[in-house]
Amino acid sequence: MSCRLFCLPYAGGGASVYRTWGAGLPESIAVHAIQPPGREERFNEPPLTDLRELARELALELLPLLDLPYAVFGHSMGALFAYELLQQLSAIRASPPRHLFLSSYLPPQFTRRWAPIHQLPDDEFLEEIRKLNGTPDAVLRHPELMALLLPTLRADFAACERYVPQHPVAMPWPVTVYGGTDDTDVPAELLAGWQLHTAASFRMRLFDGDHFFLAACRDALLEDIRTTLLPAPTPPPRSSETID
Repeated sequence: MSCRLFCLPYAGGGASVYRTWGAGLPESIAVHAIQPPGREERFNEPPLTDLRELARELALELLPLLDLPYAVFGHSMGALFAYELLQQLSAIRASPPRHLFLSSYLPPQFTRRWAPIHQLPDDEFLEEIRKLNGTPDAVLRHPELMALLLPTLRADFAACERYVPQHPVAMPWPVTVYGGTDDTDVPAELLAGWQLHTAASFRMRLFDGDHFFLAACRDALLEDIRTTLLPAPTPPPRSSETID
């Protein structure tokens, strides 16, 4: 193993979002899928509505795992979570990441263009969730299941919508931003605004699809992550030979 990849899920999602990523990456990249409270095996824990607090707690938990080079990936809400996580790690003088991968989320200076939805009535809130196209329709139409999921979804959206960044200094690590070509909520011209948040290299790549291109484009996405973290070694210069 030469690198750890910490993966943060989108709103309402859990660690299982990344359950196949380990098989899609070489063994030298160890995938660590983060499980926030309030979902899957942590379902009985109350979800947090303070993104900064959530990032601070995770930063302390991850410290023992930063013995190797590492990178962080976050999709949608997970991207904002990843951004704040690295700020919290920097605040406690943890080793810096090799790379930060941000997917399908507006940079902090643009997030106020979204109207908050976490306090909408259930039917209006679910309609907004449906528009994102990330939750199976069968789940949305299952009243008992949605009654269980709603508190976590609302908490996640509240965490994002209440978040106020407190980090005016650009990040000193390289950033790659991903987006979907058909994502009208997070268009490419606004995604490019993440460049203002890094003093290192910046790159943006778009994949075919909407806000949740993540599953359909998994292989291409993982290949891009692989080549970013494990670039091909530079071949040694050819030695000249003298023939008598």
